[in-house]
Amino acid sequence: MQSYEIFVFIICLAALFSYINHRFIKWTPTIGIMALSLIASLILMAGSKFFPKEAAGLIGVITAIDFHSLLMNGMLSFLLFAGAIHIDAKSLKKERMPVLILATVGILISTFLVGTMLYYIFMVFGMSIGYIYCLLFAALISPTDPIAVLAILKEAGIEKSLELKIAGESLFNDGVAVVVFLTILEVAQTGVDKLTITDISVLFMREAGGGMLFGLALGYLGYYAMKSIDKYEVEVMITIATVMGGYLLADKLHISGPLAMVVAGIVIGSKSRVSGISDITMDYLNKFWELIDNMLNALLFMLVGFEMLTLKLNASIIAIGLIAIVVVLLARWVSVVLPVALMRYKTTFEKNAVAILTWGGLRGGLSVALALSLPIEMHRDLFVSITYMVVVFSIIVQGLTIGKFYKRLNAE
Repeated sequence: MQSYEIFVFIICLAALFSYINHRFIKWTPTIGIMALSLIASLILMAGSKFFPKEAAGLIGVITAIDFHSLLMNGMLSFLLFAGAIHIDAKSLKKERMPVLILATVGILISTFLVGTMLYYIFMVFGMSIGYIYCLLFAALISPTDPIAVLAILKEAGIEKSLELKIAGESLFNDGVAVVVFLTILEVAQTGVDKLTITDISVLFMREAGGGMLFGLALGYLGYYAMKSIDKYEVEVMITIATVMGGYLLADKLHISGPLAMVVAGIVIGSKSRVSGISDITMDYLNKFWELIDNMLNALLFMLVGFEMLTLKLNASIIAIGLIAIVVVLLARWVSVVLPVALMRYKTTFEKNAVAILTWGGLRGGLSVALALSLPIEMHRDLFVSITYMVVVFSIIVQGLTIGKFYKRLNAE
């Protein structure tokens, strides 16, 4: 199949799954679509025994999709910008300390804990996996994706401040996690003995600091361009150019594109709501980016479900994957409870915030994409399989129970 035919195929399939979920299953769209793609994957695997030729053709189309490239070089910039443009900077400013601490310190704590625990778990199973590779896996599994959770929690009546903490942390920790991952990947490829702490710090600061500063400049440039005219078609096009051109330029400058998109989205969204942009433009802007957000998330979670077809599993990997689920949850709890304990004197946290932030810390497509980006020699197949098990558990089990969990906690 040609690229266009594959694109048409996945769009049609996503539309079909969206319809079936909305018409019959009625789960949160991302969870329902992913569940359907998992079921379709199992049917394809079973059908390959009875109709090998037909099943092989379908499996070939799905596995031909470069999930890592599609997400990292295409979808991620739009998803982060679409999420950020709806966040109010004034409200976020009130929650800036918990958001930034959870998105930075929390990611680092989780990365260290998961990496260390899995290093010894691999040893128990007789696998000699270098510590730097365990940290690499920990960095890719640490970012959270609250897309499915927030929709459920809103229905359950979540406090606005807690919703902002969850959304803000996720947007920023996606960007920070990519920087941490790339930094550790650079260390793994260059060699620990060839890089000093200063080299690593400079690399991290260039990616993270440079990305945020670039996003700030990009956001204001886009805003002033939109403010100087009053034609919603052109203004929407300016935001698209900001995302596509800005992300590409950030990559060329070797700074964090994801962080740039988050900051640019917050600046454009917040400044546009305050002044200079007409109501009709804001209406089109909000509806366009909400549509982009929903469509891309439907595609993303459908493709995550179909990644099952690429896995190479055995009894040991399944056992390690199940243990990894517990390890990741434990590390998430520690990476939330420690920062919250330190911030309680200066910041007010909602009742049961730690429990909600822990159980609501779903892993998503970013983790799968980063795992797929690893070179073969860095245990890619092993890490992809474990990542997939953690992601599926978090989305299906945690995603489907977070609403009842939140209501039960508030009822006590």
